Amino acid sequence: MKILVLGAGVVGTAAAYYLARDGHEVTVVERHPAAARGTSYSNAGLVSPGDATAWASPAALKTFIRSLYTPDLGIKVRLRLDPYFYAWSLRFLFQCTTARLRANSEVKLRLALYSRQCINEISAETGLSYDERRKGILYFFRSQKSLDEGSENYRFLAEHGLPIEIVDRNRMVDLEPGLAAAKDSISGGVYSPIDQTGDSRMFVESLAAHATERLGVKFMFGTNVEELVIDGDRVSGVKTPAGIVMADAVVIAMGPESGLLGRRHGIDLPVYPVKGYTATVPLDDPDKGPTMGGADEDDLIAYSRLGNRLRLAATAEFAGFDRSHKPQDFARLFKAGQELFPGAFNPRKAEVWAGLRPMMPGSVPVIGRARFQNLYLDTGHGHVGWTMACGSGKFLADLVAGRKPEIDPQGLVYKG
Repeated sequence: MKILVLGAGVVGTAAAYYLARDGHEVTVVERHPAAARGTSYSNAGLVSPGDATAWASPAALKTFIRSLYTPDLGIKVRLRLDPYFYAWSLRFLFQCTTARLRANSEVKLRLALYSRQCINEISAETGLSYDERRKGILYFFRSQKSLDEGSENYRFLAEHGLPIEIVDRNRMVDLEPGLAAAKDSISGGVYSPIDQTGDSRMFVESLAAHATERLGVKFMFGTNVEELVIDGDRVSGVKTPAGIVMADAVVIAMGPESGLLGRRHGIDLPVYPVKGYTATVPLDDPDKGPTMGGADEDDLIAYSRLGNRLRLAATAEFAGFDRSHKPQDFARLFKAGQELFPGAFNPRKAEVWAGLRPMMPGSVPVIGRARFQNLYLDTGHGHVGWTMACGSGKFLADLVAGRKPEIDPQGLVYKG
């Protein structure tokens, strides 16, 4: 089949790779001038099944409400005249029960574990590298109270297949010497030994090049998707400024813009953009930086070691499609990074960035056929899109081919 994949981030590029490997003629349509220039350009760098707990929960609901009047939280809400945001928030509210938290987290974990395997298989098969480290990730807490409460979610993940170790501050520093200076301000944490880190932009750029050179995938960069071309109960192509591009099937993998396109054609696709901030800075003294990825679960700040660079990431801001940023947006990031790794880096050397995560109310991505017989979705991966992208791409390719997926499809197949 001739298949159009809309979007050349990590999700769309992975889907294109697997579809082309199945023998399809694949064209990727991307509005940016190169692959991985949107959400996949810069994230926390964590490939983290350990972060599979769904956002929507009773605790998250309280934090969401507090963010309306407390400016220094890791979650920020800018109230605006956006009816779609209020509709999304209502659906988020209905996911904030303990039962939905557990169900959504189990689905996310299943896909995240599978996807981590797929990332490593792609790396082995293609030989691409992306500053990866397979040393695990530490999720740590500042107080014993937050450690006791937060550990419950990790124990649930452990019951469903995630290896973990609950660690005190001494064991934590044994695992991560880079945290020695901050040891006394941390009570303990959870170590997930199978988690890993890597630069998603490097991964996508290399995978796109491989797919082009070895599998014949065509990338149409700098090309906006204006609308789908509908012919009865099928999609015959997409309309672009350069004209109509015809296809036998279309995959929507446009990140936060997926919801905009879907709504134009009556598809129930509640993907909403959630803004995140990152800073990437060279390590002036690599010995003082981290050796693995980590996350401060109280302050909601994540970091990873990418070669001799440190990536810092924070904030979930509901601000519509605003991608702008100011120097003060990164002050909290740099303060935390310098407290954790004093003397390791100079903030003035940092590359700063803000991008949009495509969030579903329940944190579970949407994968599968949507409304029209030959239209597929692969989007809504949220804050762990880098973690789940390759697994969802392979899962989608199985659905297109009519194969039995390698993982249980329960909770993954789109039913909108």
